[in-house]
Amino acid sequence: MKIGVLTSGGDCPGLNAVIRGITRKGGQEGHEVVGILNGWKGLFDESYITLDMKSVAGIVNRGGTILGTSRFGPFQQENGAEILQHKVARAEFDAIIAIGGEGSMHIAQQCHELGINIVGVPKTIDNDLSGTDYTFGFDTAVQIATEAIDRLHTTAESHHRVMILEVMGRHAGWIALYSGIAGGADSIIIPEMKVKIDEVCEVLKSRYKRGKLFSIIVVAEGAEYLLEEMKVEDSEKKKDEFGRARLGGISYFLANEIEKKTGFETRTTILGHVQRGGVPTAFDRVLGTRFGIYSVEMIIDKKFGRMCALQGSDIKDIPIQDAIGKLKTVDLNIYKAAKVFFK
Repeated sequence: MKIGVLTSGGDCPGLNAVIRGITRKGGQEGHEVVGILNGWKGLFDESYITLDMKSVAGIVNRGGTILGTSRFGPFQQENGAEILQHKVARAEFDAIIAIGGEGSMHIAQQCHELGINIVGVPKTIDNDLSGTDYTFGFDTAVQIATEAIDRLHTTAESHHRVMILEVMGRHAGWIALYSGIAGGADSIIIPEMKVKIDEVCEVLKSRYKRGKLFSIIVVAEGAEYLLEEMKVEDSEKKKDEFGRARLGGISYFLANEIEKKTGFETRTTILGHVQRGGVPTAFDRVLGTRFGIYSVEMIIDKKFGRMCALQGSDIKDIPIQDAIGKLKTVDLNIYKAAKVFFK
């Protein structure tokens, strides 16, 4: 069989581990593995490279993706469905492995409905895809955010400041929650739990009365309910190629409000793309490798229209439709545990 592999959406630690796993497993099974460059756009541009043992040697510890990526949406193009089918047939792909997050899996599901043989590999640092306990990239992002909190602690304590760390998380606050707990944050603000700024300020004042002259707050970029007072119109928000609002900057508004309401000097740090760049953790390398190998096994077993998933310690597969039907948001029991420290 001729298997096409693409990486779509934002780059993510562990992508190269998946590509390596697919290439090694596919080659051992006697299949031809072809890399599709720059996501779904590579199919339209017919940009391909051969993947073999030599091309994937030494990439397991590298961040990013050797195939390149984009947020190109094939079904948003004029006659996109027809062009996509034509390009897949022209390249003589027997199956395609799509590695991506929520947006990419929506496209994969549409491909499946068109009759294209496709399987999905879940990739997102936000950890918000249903059906899988973890997505690769999440562990690395949490590790980076936790290290940032550790570093901010020393500055906050030295200068008696409130330090706000803004992390990624469009609709789900997994990174904020896990890094906040691991880093000892005094308040964690996520999209799933609407808190008022006055409530946050009360926590800070309470700490100050106890002699704690500094505080650490972690906020997910998607906690946009904090912006309701600003009444930012959707038309004013910049959009990405998937038509979603580009987020970032909520921490500046929060810092300004905290200073006005408490008088405490407040500073902001936005991690941004730092969270999804660089060297993947061992966990993400192993999970990515297992996903890559399993995705080839799914193709051999003709499990098309399905996505590999981590459930417990096992790799299984679920319908892509189940993965995208509902976002996996934060387990509120874990958030409840974190709130023990918001005093």
